[in-house]
Amino acid sequence: MKLNPEYNYIVSGLERSGTSMLMQALYAGGFPIAFDESRKPDENNPKGYFELEGGKIINRLMEGTFPFEKYRGIFIKITAYGLKFLPTGRYKVIYSERDIEEILDSMEKMMGGKDKDREETRRAFLHLNSTVKKMMIEREDVDILFVNYNEIILDPRPYMEEITSFIGCEDADVDAMVQSVDRRLYRQRRIA
Repeated sequence: MKLNPEYNYIVSGLERSGTSMLMQALYAGGFPIAFDESRKPDENNPKGYFELEGGKIINRLMEGTFPFEKYRGIFIKITAYGLKFLPTGRYKVIYSERDIEEILDSMEKMMGGKDKDREETRRAFLHLNSTVKKMMIEREDVDILFVNYNEIILDPRPYMEEITSFIGCEDADVDAMVQSVDRRLYRQRRIA
């Protein structure tokens, strides 16, 4: 499957917001995605992280040295913070959101302990989320689709159909995308 080579395609969101799940679904659906083996699957993401350079591309984004031209027409994953450094271009961004308490719970599980500054972390993440969303909405070179991890887990099909429509590839394997969503991996559940 080919995507428009004039666009950079990005999956984004806060850490632990479901970005890996979205990359897995896109991969299952036949979309071109770029990732490497620098960050291996683990107990937190047993199906893999589907990211470049172990998710450490933010420094290159900040320096303006990330080669976006190399990744046109291909999905890459960039965390929410990295979106602040997107150069002028043409972008289609799928932005995943998740209940903030679940994000914090998941981060604590990865750290193997409680966040002593959890309230400060919550405030910082909520501020980052609102700042980046506003920035992306205001940019004329960005088309953005907001999706909700909690809702995708409960009923993935409408979201997978919406994603393929947003991208403009109606021939994607939506059934495979839906099947890739594994409810068993929804482990830091706060929402019924």
